[in-house]
Amino acid sequence: MNRYIFITYSYAVGTLLLLPLSFIFPSSRTVIPSLKFHLGSRIFLLGLIGYLAQICAYKGMDYSSPTLASAISNLEPAFTFILAVLFRLETVALRSSSSQAKIIGTIASISGALLVVLYEGPKVLVQWPLESSEPNWVISGILLATAYLLFSIWYIVQTQVLEIYPAELIVALFYNLCGAIISVPVSLITQPKLSSWILRPSVAVIAVLYSGVFQSFSSLVVTWGLHLKGPVYVAIFSPVSIAIAAFMSAIFLDDSLHLGSIIGAIIISMGFYAVLWGKAKEGGRDSSSSGKVPLLKVEDIVE
Repeated sequence: MNRYIFITYSYAVGTLLLLPLSFIFPSSRTVIPSLKFHLGSRIFLLGLIGYLAQICAYKGMDYSSPTLASAISNLEPAFTFILAVLFRLETVALRSSSSQAKIIGTIASISGALLVVLYEGPKVLVQWPLESSEPNWVISGILLATAYLLFSIWYIVQTQVLEIYPAELIVALFYNLCGAIISVPVSLITQPKLSSWILRPSVAVIAVLYSGVFQSFSSLVVTWGLHLKGPVYVAIFSPVSIAIAAFMSAIFLDDSLHLGSIIGAIIISMGFYAVLWGKAKEGGRDSSSSGKVPLLKVEDIVE
């Protein structure tokens, strides 16, 4: 199935799933602002960013493999951390060990990603390829890095939207709806024949349903996580996909593992855990300090 049509159907299935849920589970918050133009335009921007990110990700995997895509996906925490600092959603104190860990982890993640892209290295696990096409790791790396930069921007914009409109289910619903609206004309231009849109009983139908269900569920969970913990905390869980994708692609896609991917993935994962440690220490310090503030205030009043 054409990737453009596949993305369109995924957004459509996600929208149809979230629509009844928004009525069954309305927001429990008492004050929810109305959807005005400035808010609707930001949600539409979310749909555009998410759609472009998926296109870049699929194109990038066409030139390489899911293993490389999973390794490059670990740039998300680094990109998100930099953007969060620029948009003042994340604080940095250079003398703080937690901030130093986040900065070092960000640099390590970017360095590991560059190693994966620029140094392919010898094959560690050799498989006979299903197709004779030779992967282009540089083009793939650029496309995948662009995709995950767009995903990081998506996290930042989504966080800002939730500050204005704190209703996760409604935001996820309109995001999928906007993604479907954006993808339909693009799919019609690239695939004008209606026969390309017909879903026949095959693996493609299962893939569309799975993608739609997973996309709607993941967008809802990510939206909820962004509202509770912020963009950096959500982005730092990307490295789990490295081992899964490498293992599955080697078994089912006959993909070959390269030394550059393994070394780069290790460096990226080390950077990930450095950022995770910094966030955990920062969160512990904030919770302990917030618990001490009322006592200090009481002592001041008593004195």
